[in-house]
This record gives sequence, C-alpha cells and structure tokens, in this order.
Amino acid sequence: MKDQTIAIHAGYTTEPTTHAVAVPVYQTVAYEFDDAQHGADLFNLAVPGNIYSRIMNPTCDVLEQRVAQLEGGVAGLALSAGSAAINYAILNIVETGDNVVSAPQLYGGTYTLFAHMLPKLGIEVRFAADDSAEAMEQLIDDNTKAVFVETIGNPAGNIIDVEKVAAMARSHGVATIADNTVATPSLLKPIQYGIDIVVHSLTKYMGGHGTTLGGIIVDSGQFPWAEHATRYPMLDTPEPSYHGVVYNEAFGPAAYIGRVRTVPLRNTGSALSAQSAFQLLQGIETLPLRMERHCENAMAVAQHLADHSKVEWVSYAGLPDHPHHGLAQKYMNGVASGILTFGVKGGYDAGVTFYDKLKLFKRLVNIGDAKSLACHPASTTHRQMTAEEQQASGVTPETIRLSIGIEHIDDILEDLDQALS
Repeated sequence: MKDQTIAIHAGYTTEPTTHAVAVPVYQTVAYEFDDAQHGADLFNLAVPGNIYSRIMNPTCDVLEQRVAQLEGGVAGLALSAGSAAINYAILNIVETGDNVVSAPQLYGGTYTLFAHMLPKLGIEVRFAADDSAEAMEQLIDDNTKAVFVETIGNPAGNIIDVEKVAAMARSHGVATIADNTVATPSLLKPIQYGIDIVVHSLTKYMGGHGTTLGGIIVDSGQFPWAEHATRYPMLDTPEPSYHGVVYNEAFGPAAYIGRVRTVPLRNTGSALSAQSAFQLLQGIETLPLRMERHCENAMAVAQHLADHSKVEWVSYAGLPDHPHHGLAQKYMNGVASGILTFGVKGGYDAGVTFYDKLKLFKRLVNIGDAKSLACHPASTTHRQMTAEEQQASGVTPETIRLSIGIEHIDDILEDLDQALS
C-alpha cells in the first residue's frame, strides 16, 4: 500500500466482536488469562497476547504497526513522549562505559539528555565537529554502540546525508539511530537508506494538532545484531530481568524492539495511554495531506522572507542557495518539511521584538501543529546552553524558528509582514 492508504488502514481490521470500523480505545490496565498455563506462556513469550498495559495495549498496537509500516520497519514501540523514545532507544543497547557518537545539531531536550544526563550514568556522548559522516567516523571506537542523528535538525534545518552516515556506521559494526520527527515518513524513510532504528516525537507532525504527547521507536529489522554479539551482548545472551530470554533467538529481526518493550519499558514505565494512541491515530490519517500543505506554505514563506528588507538571513533547505539543497533534492524532492529559521536584522533585541508582535502565529515551543507556530530558541528551547553550544546547535541570538501551519498562505505572510514592520 501507498502512504496515503497505510496512514488510514494499516494495523487494523474490523474488530470481530462489535464490528467497529474505528479503532477501539482499549481502556484497561490488565487482561485476563485463560488459566495459569496461559499466563505462564504469555510471560515466557511462548504465545502472543496481552499481559498488562504498561507493556502492551491493543490500541497502542495499531499505532505501532501503522507507524512501522509507514517507516518500512518490522515493528514499533509507542511511548509516552518523544523524549522517552530517544532515551529508551539509547539505553536499550548502551551501558556504562560505552559511548554514543552524535551530530551536533540537536533538539534542545536531546542535547540536554546527551550532554548532562547520560554522562552521569557513565555513558559518554561524543559530539562531532559537524554533521558529516567523516566527522562522526573520527569519534568511533570499540566502545561506540550507536551513531545518532536527526534527519532534519531541529531547529538548525540541516539535512543529514543518511545514506552515507548509515554506510559508514555499518562498516564499523555500529547501529544508527535517526530522529525523523521533522521529516516524517511522508518525506523521508531513513530505513530505505540503511538507518537501523528510527525514533519520532509523535507529538509533532504525526499527531499534528498539538493535543497529545507521544513517541515511538521503529526497528528496521536490518541490523545484524548476532554478527556483532561482542558489541551488543544484551541481545545475544540470556536477559536476567526477563526469564533468561535471548532476544536474537526469541524475536529474530525484531530483537531490538523486543528488548526495548520487555526491559526499558517494562521496568521504567514510560507507557503511552490507549486514549493518546487513539488521538494520535486520528492525526496520522491525514499526515500525507498535511505534509503537502506544510511544505508548500514553508517554501512560500522562505522565499518571501529571503526577499524582505528587514531579514538578515533565511535557512530553509528548499531554497536553491542553501548548502543542503542538494540533499533535500536527493531525499525529499527538493522540499525540507515545514520548519525554517531566519534572522531579523538587529540581533537578539530585534528577534524578541518581532516575536512579541506576532498575532496569527502562536508563541510556543512545539512544532508540527496544523497551526503556525513560532519560537525564539535563544530564550527558550536552547536557553540552558552557552553561546558556544547554541552556535554549534545552529542557534544564534536573532534566530526565529517557524513551524509553518496549513492556514491560507496569504494570512501567514500578512502576519509575518506586520510583525517585521
């Protein structure tokens, strides 16, 4: 099926008991066992089924299957937020004494996790000098367990050459993790280019309406974990916290996602509620349609701002003069999602003044909403960083990040013009 069909139908057939066409909300904590043996078989992973909604839920299962199919993976795991997805994706295969290599352009929350929280667990995160495969390769050693990138950096707007990064990491026997939140599978499917694990904040474009938190991890099923058992022993040796299961044997290509579900999620509990899964599914049904309008409007805004006398610079990879325009053409037919950044002439104070004058745009720190949204990263999402750290992440004092919505383009441009004037 094509994306437009997958987004509406994947993962669900008409429920046999009630014949409900819409995905039911299974608002339950637990599920009854047929008998003691049935319960034992479920816990031993000998038969499929539901045990407890902290680990799995039928509504969440539809969401997991749908997003996994959109991304071209073998399985998914829905979680309570995108930050939980990133945290679990790392902790599933990284232990004390290991390291992760990361591109420097990151969402502020991810940077905080990498720079300040993981090191306290004995996990080193090495930030490359830039987002190139060559820069990241220089930092890989025998203790590197993952290479992490954002396919489109938030808020920097840089585009990673995912095919090159994936090939580089695989040549060292290292798994790649890509945050595909800004691009979405409607624009880019990283697994097609060799990425091993994809994460999303479902809160953003996938949900699309700014109502529901959620995250997901998608397993490509392509990384040969068994061939690299020395680097990833947690997937090839008995798991002491879950009945001694060997994930490569029990789950085959879905070994990685099987372990995320039964170790990080089961034991620390960042579960997504059934109601939230239902709401996110409503948004995903229109994802391909919305992304068309987001990208169309974003291109028009970028072109308009590039010609504006009060704008210092515009960064949108859909513009021909952007350094990553070639990658936008290679991976996304020349568009670069609905996020762009620009600088108002006059520095920090001018950026704040413009920000305060917006009327249609909502001033907040979310992205990917149907509404147009604006953020001044230096005073909000990246405020905790030093000036040098902000610069490395693609943030300058005057930077304004716009998440362009699906309103009429004339109204969007009118609001930007009145705020700039």
